[in-house]
Amino acid sequence: MSPHAPRSEEVFLTRRQLLQRAGTGIGSLGLATLLSGENLLASPASSANPMTPKPPHFAPRAKYFIHLFMNGGPSQVDTFDPKPALQRHAGKTLPRSNLRTERRTGAALPSPFEFKRYGKSGIEVSELFSHVAESIDDICVIRSVHGNVPNHGPSFLLMNCGDSRFERPSMGSWLTYGLGTENQNLPGFTVLCPGVPTEGSRNWQSSFLPGVHQGVHLETNRTEVESLLPNIRNKKWTLPQQRRQLDLVREINDQFGRQRANEAALDARIQSFELAYRMQMAASDAFDLSKEPAFIHDLYGKGFQGRQMLTARRLVERGVRVVQVYHGGNQPWDSHEDIEREHRRLAGECDQAIGALLKDLKQRGLLDETLVLWGGEFGRTPVVELAQGGNNFTGKGRDHNHHGFSVWLAGGGVKGGTVYGATDEFGFKAVENRMHVHDLHATILHLMGIDHEQLTYRYSGRDFRLTDVSGTVAHEIFT
Repeated sequence: MSPHAPRSEEVFLTRRQLLQRAGTGIGSLGLATLLSGENLLASPASSANPMTPKPPHFAPRAKYFIHLFMNGGPSQVDTFDPKPALQRHAGKTLPRSNLRTERRTGAALPSPFEFKRYGKSGIEVSELFSHVAESIDDICVIRSVHGNVPNHGPSFLLMNCGDSRFERPSMGSWLTYGLGTENQNLPGFTVLCPGVPTEGSRNWQSSFLPGVHQGVHLETNRTEVESLLPNIRNKKWTLPQQRRQLDLVREINDQFGRQRANEAALDARIQSFELAYRMQMAASDAFDLSKEPAFIHDLYGKGFQGRQMLTARRLVERGVRVVQVYHGGNQPWDSHEDIEREHRRLAGECDQAIGALLKDLKQRGLLDETLVLWGGEFGRTPVVELAQGGNNFTGKGRDHNHHGFSVWLAGGGVKGGTVYGATDEFGFKAVENRMHVHDLHATILHLMGIDHEQLTYRYSGRDFRLTDVSGTVAHEIFT
């Protein structure tokens, strides 16, 4: 009998363990290959850190990625895609039938917000984002993004994970899988969100990638480091004592792992223990915003959005590869009822903070190596949403619109002061240089030094990638 044979009282086995212990050999390997993307020939419980920085496919334009996710769907015609034709057709049916969206829609609804030209480029931006507009010469506005369906859940997953139907790894997970992270004492993929968004942790899941690449969610409505990161400090044991405990736990886990084929869950657990240990000093420093001078706090403004954006800057400054910042829990930008009231409030919460982030990154020399993406999961209709059983203008809101919407990219090798793509005369559908979400992902990966067709992971007999089987890089927006 093997010295590592299981004890007789071990009776609860997974299907994989049962096949392995029954000596089915190739049958076990075949089933495991179908169930997992693991390398079954790898040594168990490897001590190598999978988050160690890895070489890109080619010279990257950006080293860090910040995704400012305006979850719920901001309106393109009220923010970065002005449409004067809506004013001329106000209250009238468009000269062609409305595109199909989630709910019934009616006549043209002009934007209640004033647009002005900013910077040397003269790009028009809504009054809602006057602080962001001050950095327009560092921004490429993409007005031609489109998705698959006008529903929040699938569109959240498409924007974050590249697939609107099935469980897939998030973009942040793919980036850390492909590149690792520079700071081994902080999570390489950090998610800042005051609450829980639609689809929850599926938005930052690692799925079939190793669990260490899953995003770490922090509830940013908490202000103190101890509440933001519960149990970050061990009040009973010193760091040397904890190190000895972790070494013992690791030895036990290694023994456990040698009895079985490589277990991704076990490896992820080991890495999480190690990261938690290393974070005790680094995280306390990174998330302690009191160390920032008063003029920086004044720049970002008060409130949780200012804290979130400042935290994002502090994280990339310390070598964190990916930071995703949600506007709030659920889907706050979902303005079905009153676009003017709701969008004005939401932009008022974040405009100063986002503008400050861009300025702060630039003054520190970080914007050139940090790629910033702003946008939602889709846009909104240029026509009014009809009330149940009612007619035009019983409400002042807009329905979801996946046919054409705006996002913007800044820094990280992007050609600032430019506009890419266009929607039709009314802002309903992308018609020029159309950019599907897969194309957006391919472009982001390219800026980070990754060939989206080469970053793959074999799972269930297929080589998967973030962009599925499509995706075209928009080289035109690169410097």
